[in-house]
This record gives sequence, structure tokens and C-alpha cells, in this order.
Amino acid sequence: METKNLTSRLPLITSFIILIAVVSPLPASAYTNHTVGGAAGWFFNADTGTPAAKYSDWATNQTFNLGDYLIFKTSTNQSVIQTYNATTYKNCSIDYSEDDDTFSFTSGNNKFNQSLTIAVPLTINGTNYYFSDSDDGVQCEQGMAFEIVVKYGSGLPPSLNQPPPPAYVEPSPPVPDETTPPPSTGVRTTIANLPWLVSFVTLCGMIVLME
Repeated sequence: METKNLTSRLPLITSFIILIAVVSPLPASAYTNHTVGGAAGWFFNADTGTPAAKYSDWATNQTFNLGDYLIFKTSTNQSVIQTYNATTYKNCSIDYSEDDDTFSFTSGNNKFNQSLTIAVPLTINGTNYYFSDSDDGVQCEQGMAFEIVVKYGSGLPPSLNQPPPPAYVEPSPPVPDETTPPPSTGVRTTIANLPWLVSFVTLCGMIVLME
């Protein structure tokens, strides 16, 4: 797969979709938590250039429904990208994503080798794609990627069946305060010296009268 520069699109992704997912209250028993990769977790061995598990094989043996969670037991050396865009997935690059079809899940921790667990809810039925775009997409190219088909099942639980947040709207510029004094000009300086000017003219008049 072709490796793309991921940094150019990252601000776009984070504007819409950057999230921290912590395993706290998880779904009811009607829903399933799938630990990605099983006991191997979601890891990439930089020394051997191989992922910790065959994630596509793992996904083939699972049944996924709306309201289920994918549990990524991983570290900050890997990333978790969720997309509904097949081109993004095939190219291991968010450069091909649209504003509303790709999501990046992160802890916000920039240090390497920090353990974390990321819980990703399955909220859209149909094909979902997952990959790690770390190392400029190399991890994905070496097999750290998988796709799943999410079935309707029992539908979304109330906790996940919420409308999406409204699109970001640029705030209007502040309205100038009418009580704010106008900027300083030469006129202000002239008015400030008016008492001195009156005194000078009066003094000149007195001198003329004395003569």
C-alpha cells in the first residue's frame, strides 16, 4: 500500500473526531465487548515489523452487533483509526478520508510505551474498518488492520442512540463597544492645550492695552 503523509489531514480529523475512550460503564449484557486480538491485544513489534496477532483472522471469528464495543488493549506506540471509507482503509492513510467518515481514538498522551485501553462503540451497521496509522502507515501495511460487518442485533442502547453533535460554526467577530473612546488623534492634543492658548492670547491683549 502507498504510504501517505498523515499530518496534513490530522487537524481536520481532530476537529471532528478526536476522542478519549475509557472503559467505564460498559453496555448491558445484551451487548458484547470484543477484546481486539484476544489475549495478544493491539500491539506492533517494531523489531520484527509484525503485529501481535492476525487481526483479520480474529475478526472473522466474531459476530458484531450495534451497541457492542471493541476493546483495544494497547499502548501509545499504536493508534486506533475507525473509518467507513474503503479507500482510506486500503491506503492506510487518513489523507483519503472525508469530514464525517473517519475517527481517531487517542488518550492524548504523547509519551511512548504508555499502556492504555480504548473502548470503541459500534454505532453504524454495515462495514467498519480499523487500522493503526502509526509509523506513517507502516503498521497498517504490515497487517495491523481489519474490517468487520456490524449487524443490527438489538439496535443501539439509549446511551448510544443520540443525535450527533452539531457541526462547528465559526463564532462571529466581537461587536465593538460603543462606550470605547475613539483612538487618539491630533484633535485631542489640540483641545488639551486650549487653556494654555487662551492664557497666551489674553496676555498678548493686555500688553497691547498697556502700550
